[in-house]
Amino acid sequence: MPSNASTLTDLLIRERPALLRLVQRILGNDGGAEDVIQAIWFKARGVDGGQAIDNPRAYLYRLATNLATDHGRERTRRARLLADHYLWGPDEVLSTEEQAMAQDELQRVLAAAAHLPEPTRTIFRLNRLQGLTQAEVARRLKVSVTTVENHVRNALQRLAWARNGR
Repeated sequence: MPSNASTLTDLLIRERPALLRLVQRILGNDGGAEDVIQAIWFKARGVDGGQAIDNPRAYLYRLATNLATDHGRERTRRARLLADHYLWGPDEVLSTEEQAMAQDELQRVLAAAAHLPEPTRTIFRLNRLQGLTQAEVARRLKVSVTTVENHVRNALQRLAWARNGR
């Protein structure tokens, strides 16, 4: 009877194209999909053989989803740290009150961004966070450039309201 690790790695080899598409959908145009696939392989190789996995395919897809989500969160965290460094250079020291106000403002904007309706959230993420042009977003989502413009404008307006505490 094959071990869990060998079963999962064999399945990963067969399912790689579909897993790659899944990870790319989760991450968007990040380019980190191959890194996630490699992480899946390392995790699959390390699965212990104590008890057989009932549904190895479901296990592998859940692993791919979880690792892609983690990768996306880490990328977002790094981007925030980098933005903080460039926005608040080493010479600028914020008072405790200014830091608290900025943190509150950031939390309001992040909460508003998380609650943007679809497809506004996806369009905003692709255009403003992943750097695709409005024309590229329109082609990818099979909508007009005007539709993309309207959604981006709507998102920016909602985030501005949240930033101003409305």
